[in-house]
Amino acid sequence: MRLKVHSLVGLIPLFATAIFSGEVLEKLPTFRERAGYFARHKTDLMTQINHPLEKGVGGRHLFAPFNAKKLRRILQRMLDESEFLSPCGIRALSRYHAEHPYVFSIKGGSYRVDYEPAESSTGLFGGNSNWRGPIWMPVNALLVQSLRKLYSYYGNDFKVECPTGSGHWMNLWEVADEIARRLCRIFLRGEHGTRPVYGGSEKFQRDPYWRDLILFYEYFHGDNGAGIGASHQTGWTGLVAWSIKSRAVLDPAEVLENGFDSVAMKIVRSY
Repeated sequence: MRLKVHSLVGLIPLFATAIFSGEVLEKLPTFRERAGYFARHKTDLMTQINHPLEKGVGGRHLFAPFNAKKLRRILQRMLDESEFLSPCGIRALSRYHAEHPYVFSIKGGSYRVDYEPAESSTGLFGGNSNWRGPIWMPVNALLVQSLRKLYSYYGNDFKVECPTGSGHWMNLWEVADEIARRLCRIFLRGEHGTRPVYGGSEKFQRDPYWRDLILFYEYFHGDNGAGIGASHQTGWTGLVAWSIKSRAVLDPAEVLENGFDSVAMKIVRSY
């Protein structure tokens, strides 16, 4: 059964993950005791979330508002190219709503939420579609980091189909890397020598004085990656630099051995 609205809200639980080594839990006996008490006395809730004392790769523990079964269900939808997965990252609203708008009624009035990958079809919120379809760099960066952290718990044996229905199976590290690759694609020249970020702007695509001056747009078209909104959002769209760098410097084998946080912090401190 499909949810009424397929939105980013359903993906955000992936952010709420914390992974602890066995050594850390041994140093926090009260916390460990409370986690165990919760697991023993809230058995109805434990069927829906990950068991906090169940060990994963490297003896690590995962605190998350979902279990492996639910994680697979979330990723099945998130990695579906007819829903959230676009050629340039994860959309804020599923493309499912392009043909199936969410319609609701309040006090005799009828309202609807459509998939709007770029500018809004109305003047609402200043004409910005915001969270109704475009790609946002900060939430994509959080999704990539969450998947990499989850990989340090689940390891290489946990695989999902990516894209959904493709018959191509990936572990969580590879999924994160694929999303990061698609985000980077926004700014890179493709086979025709154009960058998705500049859409149909011939000045920025072809002019030798402009084509290499990259702008950091507020968000991006949910289908083709063209830049939308303000063009100077270096604060969050600049995260693409980490998407590029992290694919080169993060070693999944080292993450499995030492944990994601340990490896990531070592790299951060080196700069």
